[in-house]
Amino acid sequence: MPDAAQLRFQALNAALKAAGEATRLRILALLAEAELTVSDLTDILRQSQPRISRHLKLLAEAGLVERFREGSWAFFRLAERGGSAALARALLSRLDGADAIVARDRERLGEVRAARAETAQAYFRAHAAEWDRIRRLHVADAAVEAAMRDVLAERAFRSLLDLGTGTGRVLELFAGQIERGLGIDLSLDMLAIARARLDRAGLRHCSVRHGDIYDLGLAKDSFDVVIIHQVLHFLDDGARAVREAARVLRPGGRLLIVDFAPHDLEFLREEHAHRRLGFADEAVTAWLRAAGLDMVMHNSLAPDAGSEGKIAVSLWLARDPRILVAEPNVREVA
Repeated sequence: MPDAAQLRFQALNAALKAAGEATRLRILALLAEAELTVSDLTDILRQSQPRISRHLKLLAEAGLVERFREGSWAFFRLAERGGSAALARALLSRLDGADAIVARDRERLGEVRAARAETAQAYFRAHAAEWDRIRRLHVADAAVEAAMRDVLAERAFRSLLDLGTGTGRVLELFAGQIERGLGIDLSLDMLAIARARLDRAGLRHCSVRHGDIYDLGLAKDSFDVVIIHQVLHFLDDGARAVREAARVLRPGGRLLIVDFAPHDLEFLREEHAHRRLGFADEAVTAWLRAAGLDMVMHNSLAPDAGSEGKIAVSLWLARDPRILVAEPNVREVA
């Protein structure tokens, strides 16, 4: 039986022709780093939009890249399955990362990412005080929080890491069940609000700190539970954030992701710095599995009829498959 990564002559020829052009090879290298739009690639490669679109069309037809639409935006990424995807990765593995052309493109990619991050930070600075109020666009907070409690009620846990902690509400929600809680956020304005919330509640065992969700600076195997609550839709690279979250999970630890289901409220992207308009179950599940976690459950909550909410909220729970040599001495939770 032929290997799944093998290609017929015509398909291999087409893939090699598509990759065998300077700009298209540069595009493949960039898409191996991040999911990008035509506009992103135009900024990085300094070529016209029609030219970039033409290159992407040829790469997609050859099965080397995938295209997916979110509202009025189209994102591109390196193909993940099939012989053409394997060929793309094999070619890129031979590319010298220190090459001047590759290094320059990566530097410009960094500039694009920095600009996006600044846009998000500007939004957070402008809206920090009304963050909780903006959440009324989706399923009621009470319903989401009840669902979060339910999915983590299987067993007690001692330590919690909340990524993109925002106002610190998730730490407050689970404070009575844990011995140690840590919230990480990139926004200094949000951290100020979170600290004030925790101080008011007298939660001395919970703290927040400034940090990067992509590079936490925390030791491996540090937390029983990690939560990423309403954060992924702001990020440029959700898969990378999930991998970093999985890295700090203890053996048997659990990762809970809470975010929007797919929707078409385009103004959230333009007015509120949302990078993604929700996530399909398959996309997040693929990220969790690629991070080495076992899927436990996925659930979606629809807004109540007649409420202000227009967006469903999804929850994904995954577990680190490693087995603890000895379970921690976890106190009983009332």
